[in-house]
Amino acid sequence: MKILGIGNAIVDVICRVDENFLHLNSLSKGNMKLIFDVAEFNKLLSSLKIEKTISGGSVANSIVGLSQLKNNVGFIGKINDDDLGIKYEIGLKKENVDFFYSKKKENLPTGTCLILITPDSERTMCTYLGTAGKINENDVDINVIKNSEMIFLEGYLWDEGDPKKAFNKAIKSANKVAMSLSDKFCVDRHKPHFLELVKNKLDITFANEEEIMSLVDAKSLQEVITFAKEIKKKLVITRGEKGAISIQEDSVVEIEAKKNIDVVDLTGAGDLFAAGYLHGILNNFSTKDCLIKGTEMSSKIIQQIGARLY
Repeated sequence: MKILGIGNAIVDVICRVDENFLHLNSLSKGNMKLIFDVAEFNKLLSSLKIEKTISGGSVANSIVGLSQLKNNVGFIGKINDDDLGIKYEIGLKKENVDFFYSKKKENLPTGTCLILITPDSERTMCTYLGTAGKINENDVDINVIKNSEMIFLEGYLWDEGDPKKAFNKAIKSANKVAMSLSDKFCVDRHKPHFLELVKNKLDITFANEEEIMSLVDAKSLQEVITFAKEIKKKLVITRGEKGAISIQEDSVVEIEAKKNIDVVDLTGAGDLFAAGYLHGILNNFSTKDCLIKGTEMSSKIIQQIGARLY
């Protein structure tokens, strides 16, 4: 197998809201909030008009994108044997993704993410992890990992206890490891751990400019470039309208963002960028062509609703 994704198996529930809704619910625009109380989550959900429901999760979105680019891919994520879990598995298999998890009845429901889209097309997320956040070492198949050229992990998955053990087990067994920092919320919550991963355990790190600057306490992009050169690992940074940059040792390659795009929804922009870039890595593209493919994929996804290309 070319690449195995390991991440939160989350059903995305997409809704349009106004700025006032975010204010009333104390939500920080463009970021993700974890909700631990199912009653609080359901109360929020009941006040929304649902526009679309999709099998999601950050790495799962990337893996589906890689499948659509004709790569042989798989995914591990924890779901319950409930209605949403069944739909989730069917959704992945329809996209030709091998799903390496045998669902069973769990105490918690399948994870759900409310993706709230404001009129400026920015997305704010409220996530109830449910059983997705309870992934453990027993859910990670070492043989599947060893038979993959690369694994792709998400910062959203990292948490103390069982998820961290599953994460580390996967990294130890992998041939090559890529990871997305996922969100500034995750970076700020796990900064020392993420810094250790980026410096010593990851081959490729994906981040947006805000996330990576927070991680290394940088005041400028130049400081990030200096950091990347020092650790001698590949950092791939998306910069929104300013394009993207890939850094490894003395190689610094930049690309401009595509112009004149009708932005509908920014959900999945980073996920599909990673899919395009990793497609390039797996198929021996030059660094510039990896960036071009990543930009092409992210440009397509932001012109539609949701994080799956159709």
